[in-house]
Amino acid sequence: MENLEENKKVALAVSTSIMDGRWNDLDLLLDKDFTYTGDGFVYTKDEYIGFMQDMKAAFSNLKMSFPSLIAEGDMVSIRFISTAVNTGSFMGAPANKRNLEVHGIFMRKIKDGKVMQEWQTTDLLGVMKQIGFGALLGYSVFVGLFNVKGKRPVRKD
Repeated sequence: MENLEENKKVALAVSTSIMDGRWNDLDLLLDKDFTYTGDGFVYTKDEYIGFMQDMKAAFSNLKMSFPSLIAEGDMVSIRFISTAVNTGSFMGAPANKRNLEVHGIFMRKIKDGKVMQEWQTTDLLGVMKQIGFGALLGYSVFVGLFNVKGKRPVRKD
């Protein structure tokens, strides 16, 4: 069994690399076959990095806290709270200049010091209440009814 404390450090390093915009460090932390599954999306390693780069560009003053961190075997669970200001377009929605607080949980599978997989769930209802339920509901209904396919995230180097 791998060292649980080392697994925790690796799992947290993913989040701190994203917060700090250290994309090369993030690349080194993720296995070449890394996959992300969260909130209805499934991404490869490069798509995940691109998605995080887009998110970081759209939300200024991004800060994260980690009130709970649990490791068992090769899995690390992290409860997170993110705060940021929506200052840029993200996933087709325009900037609204609002301060957001987002709660969620990451599950990261670690092997040989690399993150193999990540699963995430976010309090989307809480986010909708903060940014305006009507706008997000309308966007969601439009996307759902017309089966709109969003562009896959692209990694920027």
